[in-house]
Amino acid sequence: MKVFLTENHCEVVRESHDPRFKDGGWRWGSAESTLLYHVKKELIKQGFDLIKKRMWKDGHLVDDRCQYLRTRKPTGYADKDIYVWDGNYQVRNAAEDFNKEGKVVYNVMRGIFNK
Repeated sequence: MKVFLTENHCEVVRESHDPRFKDGGWRWGSAESTLLYHVKKELIKQGFDLIKKRMWKDGHLVDDRCQYLRTRKPTGYADKDIYVWDGNYQVRNAAEDFNKEGKVVYNVMRGIFNK
C-alpha cells in the first residue's frame, strides 16, 4: 500500500501484495475501519502522529459510524496537524472501492489546531 498526501487529498494505492478488505458480516463498516487502520500505519511511517477515532466523539456533526484519522496533539507545524477522512462515506464503502479500483482518495484538512 502506498499513501500519497497532497495539500487537500490523501491517495491510497493498492499494491499486488496488499490484502483485500472484507466486511465481517454483522459489523457494518469493519472493512473500512481496517483500511483506515492500515492507512494510519503508513502515515505514521511517514512521520505523522495519528489516531483513528469516531468523528462524532470530537464534536463533528456526522453519523456515529464515520471514522477519521487526526493528529494526536498539536505539533506546532501546520503541515503535520491534519484530519484524514472519507468525504463520501455516506454513499460508498471505501474498502470496496480500494479492492475493485486499486485506489481510494480521502479528504485532508491541514492546520487543524491553528485558529
